[in-house]
Amino acid sequence: MSPGDNISPTAHYTGEVWRRAGLSHPWLGTREGRVMVEALHPLMATSGALGGPSLETYLLARHRAIDALLEEAVERDGITQVIEVAAGMSARGWRFANRYGGRLTYLEADLPAMAARKRQALERIGSLSDSHRVLEIDALRTDGPGSLAELAVELEPDAGVAIVTEGLLGYLPSDAVLALWARFAQVLAAFPVGRYISDVHLGNVQTPAVRLFRRLLGAFVRGRVYLHFHSADEAEAALLDAGFRSAAVRRAGDMVGLPRAQQRSAAHILEASTN
Repeated sequence: MSPGDNISPTAHYTGEVWRRAGLSHPWLGTREGRVMVEALHPLMATSGALGGPSLETYLLARHRAIDALLEEAVERDGITQVIEVAAGMSARGWRFANRYGGRLTYLEADLPAMAARKRQALERIGSLSDSHRVLEIDALRTDGPGSLAELAVELEPDAGVAIVTEGLLGYLPSDAVLALWARFAQVLAAFPVGRYISDVHLGNVQTPAVRLFRRLLGAFVRGRVYLHFHSADEAEAALLDAGFRSAAVRRAGDMVGLPRAQQRSAAHILEASTN
């Protein structure tokens, strides 16, 4: 079983967090997600009452920061095609499809079981169209059916493309992350504008909230949640080595305006470009 096979449980959890925050559609919530959120609620409530870190604050800051960068890429940088890899139950595709309509092609990609569930939910919402689709891919596949390279062949070659991942990298060992980034850079380099946006865990900012989140994720997926880079500089250098021409890693809390006391508990967000 590949590392990607373990990801679905947290897709349910994060999907429910976004739904409760008004960032999703009711039909993108799941029973599994509700059970997980309710199970953790006493712990989160106690932590918050004591002025401690909140897992939900961490997830919402991460989600909103990625949204902000993607919005900027679409409105300022000429991105008209988006591939969200391991999209899970995120409502980002639904929200961006509603906002931009036929101006934006949004492809949500995931492993077969999750893709089928997401497709069913979006069909109920009425969101699917030629410009908003759900496709089956394995992010770890290098080529052939079910690979990102094959999916990219369907895109308009003269238009800009963004690849988005959220909550994926921590499940993959470092060699898999570096190989993934190299594939992303290779695919994006074929387009006039190429952008990659994702969250990333850094070893030198492991606050209690981040450590708690990693332990909970590991319990959910019954496996290890990895750290790959000690600092933002190290992650940026790895992106450049993978084939991107520029890269920046920023704290999500700074990007979305979290109070200073909460900023150290927020995720880091990377943005890399091939042009």
